Amino acid sequence: MKPKLTKLPNGIPFVEVPMPGAASVTLFVYCRVGSRYETKEINGASHFIEHLMFKGTKRRPSAEIISRELDRYGAAFNAMTGKDYTCYFVKIDAKRGKDAADILHDMLFHSLFDPKEIDRERGVIVEEINMYEDNPHMHIEDLLERVLFPNSTLSWCIAGPREVIRNVSAEQLVAYRDAYYVPSRIVVAAAGAIRPDLRKKIRESFGRVRAQKPSRDAAFKSFAPAPLKERIAIQEKKTEQTQVGIAFHGFHMAHADEPVAKILATILGGSMSSRLFVNVRERKGLCYAISASHQSLEDTGIFAIYAGLDRRRIPLAIKTIMKELKGVAANGVTPEELRRAKDYLRGKLALALEDTSARADWFGREYLFQGKFESPAQRIAALEAVTAHDVKRVAKAIFRDDRMASAVIGPKASKRTLEQIFRMR
Repeated sequence: MKPKLTKLPNGIPFVEVPMPGAASVTLFVYCRVGSRYETKEINGASHFIEHLMFKGTKRRPSAEIISRELDRYGAAFNAMTGKDYTCYFVKIDAKRGKDAADILHDMLFHSLFDPKEIDRERGVIVEEINMYEDNPHMHIEDLLERVLFPNSTLSWCIAGPREVIRNVSAEQLVAYRDAYYVPSRIVVAAAGAIRPDLRKKIRESFGRVRAQKPSRDAAFKSFAPAPLKERIAIQEKKTEQTQVGIAFHGFHMAHADEPVAKILATILGGSMSSRLFVNVRERKGLCYAISASHQSLEDTGIFAIYAGLDRRRIPLAIKTIMKELKGVAANGVTPEELRRAKDYLRGKLALALEDTSARADWFGREYLFQGKFESPAQRIAALEAVTAHDVKRVAKAIFRDDRMASAVIGPKASKRTLEQIFRMR
């Protein structure tokens, strides 16, 4: 079914994606704000606010009451903060969709931000930061982005530094929330069995949020790729396995070559039959996990390769990875590889979009960032149009030595040696 767009009285877009036969409905609420909108004094505020939205409202004065009300109906609910957006969702029995809308609206616009809860949550977030930093598989991404996006808020950790989380004031958090949680930055999306009572509740709740002037983006600056001066980050850690990340500047969401980059990533490391998986893991036994991906942001993208490698054979593993990158840029891909990648992406999309959550997320984010919809059929058509020549051309454009960042977490290694290995030339 095609999505239906309605503008609520205050201008908030409401995206409906009916799914005949569905018994559930998923409701997403997006706010166009994330860590790249912050200043150093409040780095981590977007993520902190996401946590605080679950801590109690005037009508539901504690986190326990909010959770109990959703748990009562077996709902799945969560939230996520990214570089450029924050989202909240509830997946629930369609008969209770109006309750999900009421709770999400109550959380986002009537949360108490009780100073005691804020102080308690500081410790929770610090422990979350500790968890990520103690896990090299998770932390490698943060290190890599610091190198890839110098002098940009894109390089900042979404959770923020500990000293900011411990000291940011309730007043700063509330001011930040009030500046960005406004109708002009919000999109509401629902997918599944969408009942009239849900539509009515959306209009009565989100439709009555007071419209305000658009906020001034304090820190947001469009990212312009440039040659990297510092190309590698190394964190010494006593581990059996060494985590490695390699990244290049990619393409933004609306770029004509974004579908090509997706196919390139799939061929290199998107599946268990991809080049990197076969050649680094299966044939040489140098790792357990290795992957490649392309993530698009508003104004740039990240083409990344991550691997957990045998720490005793790091030079061989990295040389093998770099050989594959150089090979696809120099020689391109085979017709069979291209066909397999297209079929893989088509199949993954079809499986994902059977779920109400995936459908709501797909169309909600499409409208949040582009103000229009790309249907799954249009996406598949764009992928099908990619040629082997396109893949080779884009590989050459992305895999540039002067725009390659790398990160390593593991036992002590020579920076000079690693810099010599991490080269496209």
